[in-house]
Amino acid sequence: MGHREDLLEGAKKCLAEKGFARTTARDIVNASGANLASIGYHYGSKDALLSQAFVSMAEEWGDSFTPDVTGEGGSLERFRSVWDGMIGQREQAAPMWAASMEIAMNRDRLPELRERVVSSEGEGRKGLTELFTGIPEEQLDERDVRTLGGLYQVLAAGMMVQWLYDSENAVTAEELTEGMRRAAQMMVNGQDAGAEAGAGAGAGADASA
Repeated sequence: MGHREDLLEGAKKCLAEKGFARTTARDIVNASGANLASIGYHYGSKDALLSQAFVSMAEEWGDSFTPDVTGEGGSLERFRSVWDGMIGQREQAAPMWAASMEIAMNRDRLPELRERVVSSEGEGRKGLTELFTGIPEEQLDERDVRTLGGLYQVLAAGMMVQWLYDSENAVTAEELTEGMRRAAQMMVNGQDAGAEAGAGAGAGADASA
């Protein structure tokens, strides 16, 4: 590998071990075997290099994430199998998750990286929607991505935070699936009850007439 690739690998190592804020240019140089001048020459700045390192980490994890998905698209079985896969790879994904949290907490200090992450949000939602529903990305419309993809993305982010803060008590795939089933059932029952109440009120009005 050349200095550019060495620097990127060194930056990824530092990012996983120290995060953005605590990684210095000297740390990257020591981890990569390159020199300080090469950071500016190849990437412009330490922050630009770390930004590229994060993007590379996220892409590598996305490419390697191949859960053993079972069940029909949209089914509870499929829902659980995807979460089983995500939770099963939490150790490999932890550095990327931690870096994501740091980006969120330091969004004003890392504006360029924040823009790059935001620009990839849509693709992330599409990928999650395909995983859970079985619908190919190219067949998804904007509403699918904004609603279904948004829901799955929020759940994934919440699971990530739980595992980073309190892995022993973080939700399991089974618990998350059961929670989703119960929440959906309560919403359906509530909708049915509202419809029945509306029908009853209409009948009462007809009778009084």
